[in-house]
Amino acid sequence: MPSLKEQLWDPVAGFGVTFRTMFRKTVTEQYPFEKRPTAPRFHGRHQLNRWPDGLEKCIGCELCAWACPADAIYVEGADNTEDERFAPGERYGRVYQINYLRCILCGLCIEACPTRALTMTNEYELADNSRESLIYEKSDLLAPLLPGMEQPPH
Repeated sequence: MPSLKEQLWDPVAGFGVTFRTMFRKTVTEQYPFEKRPTAPRFHGRHQLNRWPDGLEKCIGCELCAWACPADAIYVEGADNTEDERFAPGERYGRVYQINYLRCILCGLCIEACPTRALTMTNEYELADNSRESLIYEKSDLLAPLLPGMEQPPH
């Protein structure tokens, strides 16, 4: 059985934390109007990168899909032809989908990619009203064409 001194001291100690924080200056972020910068290595939305000539880096090997613990990535590879070349190698990712309803943004897919085709951006606003719009297709994930790049197929 606790002593009378302990019985009286415990509530005072508990309120001590409350009183200390009561007089601190409050910090309010005016989020969506003022956004704080993310850390440089923040894991946000995925991006499929391109080579400097505009060709896709993804070779359709499906290693990212195998590495995903949430089974959120679907890749379907196809062969490049002489007439239509989407990637510099023999194969490219014809279908590439990431289901952000399942994705846990762990980054294991990034580590598994042999060509560094998949990276994560600092974009974190992925919320939406419809479930269908959270399944990103290849066109949503591809990096934009920079000046001097040509739209594949070459």
